[in-house]
Amino acid sequence: MDPSLLRERELFKKRALSTPVVEKRSVSSEPSSSKKKKAKLEHGGSSGSKQNSDHSNGSFNLKALSGSSGYKFGVLAKIVNYMKTRHQRGDTHPLTLEEILDETQHLDIGLKQKQWLMSEALVNNPKIEVVDGKYAFKPKYNLKDKKALLRLLDQHDQRGLGGILLEDIEEGLPNSQKAVKALGDQILFVNRPDKKKILFFNDKSCQFSVDEGIELMFPAAHALQADSLPLSPWESPNCKMGQ
Repeated sequence: MDPSLLRERELFKKRALSTPVVEKRSVSSEPSSSKKKKAKLEHGGSSGSKQNSDHSNGSFNLKALSGSSGYKFGVLAKIVNYMKTRHQRGDTHPLTLEEILDETQHLDIGLKQKQWLMSEALVNNPKIEVVDGKYAFKPKYNLKDKKALLRLLDQHDQRGLGGILLEDIEEGLPNSQKAVKALGDQILFVNRPDKKKILFFNDKSCQFSVDEGIELMFPAAHALQADSLPLSPWESPNCKMGQ
């Protein structure tokens, strides 16, 4: 090989070795869209964990379910229970929907929910009646006072219908405990096996004394006690049952 070419080759190698080389690194940067997605995911995860902690602590917000059927029927149940409570304490006059929502602290419900209450929920509820565009509680027995209660029990007795559940009377008679106590021995109580109480009219015309001689003729007969009587309408403690 030509000596001049060899010299040029050696000089080229020396220059190449003496020249510093800067290597550029390829920086992998995430696109802005992926960063946004990541941020959203992190935010969603934190809010989800916050909601889970709220549930575990028992602080459940009904407003979070304002669009669900569970919230709608929860509001309806609260309204019906409130109307029942105010009826039992003697507030029997009807209320507008706005007044009901105000007194039950539900003025913040949406327009669709209000429309549902007016057009469907309240008008079709068996415990609510509509009076001139207003709403009132509708008990099974609408009683004004103790005299009305005594008349109702007497009518049931005359027709052979048996007694009436105490809870039905409490539902429809304002201040029912006071009225029942005032009637005294004019009514009879029977306790059912499920601990519910039944009220009967005490017809005193059926009460009579039996001669001691007749009692001795039936030594095995025992007088029935009111709390041991069967509860069918045909076996009430009054002699007029079934007539």
